[in-house]
Amino acid sequence: MTDSQKSDDTARTPATEAEGRPTPGSIKPSMMARPTPSALATKSAPSGSPAPVAPAPAVHSTPLSEAAKWGRVAEDGHVFLILDGEEHPVGQYPDASAEEALAYFVRKYDDVAAQTALLEQRVEAKAPSTDMHKTLEHLRAQVAERHMVGDVPALEARLNSLDEAITGLQRAEKEAHEAQRSAELAAREAIVAEAEAIAAKDPASVQWKTSSARMNELFENWKAAQKNGVRLGRSTEDSLWKRFRSARTVFDRHRRAYFSQLDSDNAAAKAAKEDLIAQAEALSDSTDWGATAGEYRRLMDQWKASKRASRKDDDALWARFRAAQDKFFAARQEANQAIDKEYEGNLAAKEALVAEAQALLPIEDLAAARKGLQSIRDRWEEIGKVPRGDMHRIEGGLRKVEDALKAAEDEQWRRSNPETKARTNSALSQLESAIAGLEEDLAKAEADGNQRKIEEAREALDARKQWLDTLQKSAQDFS
Repeated sequence: MTDSQKSDDTARTPATEAEGRPTPGSIKPSMMARPTPSALATKSAPSGSPAPVAPAPAVHSTPLSEAAKWGRVAEDGHVFLILDGEEHPVGQYPDASAEEALAYFVRKYDDVAAQTALLEQRVEAKAPSTDMHKTLEHLRAQVAERHMVGDVPALEARLNSLDEAITGLQRAEKEAHEAQRSAELAAREAIVAEAEAIAAKDPASVQWKTSSARMNELFENWKAAQKNGVRLGRSTEDSLWKRFRSARTVFDRHRRAYFSQLDSDNAAAKAAKEDLIAQAEALSDSTDWGATAGEYRRLMDQWKASKRASRKDDDALWARFRAAQDKFFAARQEANQAIDKEYEGNLAAKEALVAEAQALLPIEDLAAARKGLQSIRDRWEEIGKVPRGDMHRIEGGLRKVEDALKAAEDEQWRRSNPETKARTNSALSQLESAIAGLEEDLAKAEADGNQRKIEEAREALDARKQWLDTLQKSAQDFS
């Protein structure tokens, strides 16, 4: 081989030694094994984030009979690629048969075709397109060098189709990313909006335990979105974070102010109720039952009007206030029970007087009933008090007889009233005089035979006689 031939082979097959392949002179037919699919997959695997990798395509080996349509081997070992009737020098494979030389450059074609098939599978599987265009350009560069023998136009057409497919895949990925970004932005906006709504509430109406728990949940949601969600861009994320942080700051400030005021109000309410307790405890040993009971009612009204302290303090304060009241009222009840026991004998005596008084009913002899009831009243006062629980019943029994006696006295007065009696007698005289006149008119009408006047006189006479009968009965009541 001449020096020029060596130089030409070195220039046209630079990848031979660089790829670790044996030199042309050392290649034997048994060493012409094709690379394995796993080796091809490893070689074409993209760098960067891991992505689903399609299984390596079945290795395609271009038959030499078919490859002969696309290549020619010269006697000196130079190999040419035939495209559209034109020959393009590929390289030289000296000291080997024409079949071996052609097979060597066909394998180069098959290697690029296998990588193209692998890229097609990745596109079809919609794997991440991060480095697909880079891989595509590398394959195009290999095809453009023409250091292979095979159906190069078909391979170029496949690469052009891949270009369009990868562009479409990238467009779809971009749209999906934008959709994810929009969803993530809406989710972040929702977190911020809810936090701002909580912070904007009137502190007096806020349920602090519930709202604080919810604000903490929103903060955890924000951190999770920040860590795992789609990136929104620094300016957008900073703007949303400032709003969220501001809402949390306002909420915390309102909460601290509310509880500070609540502590102040609780302290004031506690002090006011401590004063009421002191007054109640000072009265607890009093034996002035009536006046002290009134004071306790006044203190209870003030207690009800007072503001509540904290639940724990208020319950404890009420227990002390109630204990002071209970002590006084228990002592009063004990004293009343002793008095009631003392008055049990009086009760039996007054029950006998009630029975004696009720025996006067119904009242027929007013004077006798009046005298008997007066005697019962005198003895009633001498007996004294009865137990408090029986007082209303006993006094009610006597009052019933007293009411009956008063009603009888009123009736007697009505009958014996001189003015009423005089008015009745005057009416009787007038009616009697009117009746006498009407009788004369009737007699005259009958003598004249005037039927109309007779009827008028009789009607008037009958009416006057009815009135007279009524008045006469009333007059009998006054006799």
